[in-house]
Amino acid sequence: MQASGQQVRQAGLAGFQRSLDSLALSPFLQHGTLAVSIRSTRSGQPVLSYNERRGMAPASTMKLITTATALVSLNENFTYRTLLGIEGLVRRDTLWGNVWVRGTGDPSLGSDRHVPTLVPLLSRWRDALRRLGIRHVSGAIIADGSFFDENYAPGGWPWEDLGNYYGAGVSGLNWNENLFKVIFRPARSLEQPATVLRTEPDVAPYKLLNRVRTDVPGSGDQVMIYSAPFSDYIYLDGYVPRGPSEFSVRGSLPDPPMSLAIALRNFLARSGISTTQAATTTFRLQREKRFTLPPRLDTLLTTTSPPLRLLATDCNFESINLYAEAFLRTVGVMLSFGNTNKAGLDAMKAIWAQKGLPLPGFRPRDGSGLSPQSSLTADNMTTILAAMAAEPSFKSYYASIPVMGETGTVKALGRHSRAAGNVHAKSGTIGGVKAYAGYFTGRSGELFSFCFFLNNYESELGSPTRELEKLMIRLVEL
Repeated sequence: MQASGQQVRQAGLAGFQRSLDSLALSPFLQHGTLAVSIRSTRSGQPVLSYNERRGMAPASTMKLITTATALVSLNENFTYRTLLGIEGLVRRDTLWGNVWVRGTGDPSLGSDRHVPTLVPLLSRWRDALRRLGIRHVSGAIIADGSFFDENYAPGGWPWEDLGNYYGAGVSGLNWNENLFKVIFRPARSLEQPATVLRTEPDVAPYKLLNRVRTDVPGSGDQVMIYSAPFSDYIYLDGYVPRGPSEFSVRGSLPDPPMSLAIALRNFLARSGISTTQAATTTFRLQREKRFTLPPRLDTLLTTTSPPLRLLATDCNFESINLYAEAFLRTVGVMLSFGNTNKAGLDAMKAIWAQKGLPLPGFRPRDGSGLSPQSSLTADNMTTILAAMAAEPSFKSYYASIPVMGETGTVKALGRHSRAAGNVHAKSGTIGGVKAYAGYFTGRSGELFSFCFFLNNYESELGSPTRELEKLMIRLVEL
């Protein structure tokens, strides 16, 4: 007698459940926790649950919730705008006043992922001034990042992450993804100091404290960069490999608007446009009690970002923390909750509550998942993902999630398996945490949301990536 489709499904779920039990009871998870949720997007009902209400650190799978929140609240065609303007009068070849750059939180401004990239962007701004015949500026270059608040670091970010490329803080005026490169010359002998040749762009006025040494050839980037918002110092520690004449490492800028103001001032000077006063920012002027709103600001040029649907794809494919944090704060501003990290989180919770989603245990601290203090449940994740499937922006959202065996951070997983090309998944990794969440299509053609969280596993006893890869491959058999 042939088994019914329902019997086959139940047998598959029972086998999957046994696999979860085996993993949870293994030495690999003797001090850790596994949480799993699989949910039908058609009915919204759970199909399989395992510790689904246990609060877990989501790592970068948090970006799925942040990008979903942005798409449903801002519209997939939403764009950011950055303004170049002047304050004052132009007489002959002199601007008697200041040059302003005002941001609205665009995380992609000057990035090499989109046009204009950094040098063309600065060139456009220079050309806009040249068209007015300006050769001298009596005032300053003022970078205005006050669209978001002055605290660039989201809640709960660890000190060891601040300063590194993935720990770039978020400003109302971001540029070059708030990153710079340190170019080292490795020593010829092991353990000897590596010399800093330059930074790209120039990070003056910050002082580099270099403690980087030289390791064996092929050892790669082992450099940690420590700094904090508004710090005067950037501390470099670790190793670069012996062999290459130059080796570059990326770090994050302590004060992105200030660095942009300096970079623009220097670029203009090289192009024959002088500025009398030092570059500055609205926040610095406020601290010095010298800030006043200009009575009139003439806009010379507006730089528009790619639409949100493309920025969301960058965020999820490349797991860019800066983009997620910019989306979160933008939602807070646009929904009138405020321009802080907390305001963004409050707006996020309100959006899903208004859609009638129960989210007990939902306690994120940031939009990217870099904060280890963030806590949510596997049930929270699949509930939001399932609800997202009914939203008008779902097609763009679904396309923003990497495809197992093909793209993004899951490109190397599940190749030559039935999961390749089927499972759309965002990965997440921080210390002691591995996670995957997204969608898969079952053999019936139905779309399901899923979430796998691993916290506090024993890395010396197994690979969290491989364990969860095996589970994702089995998903499509359900």
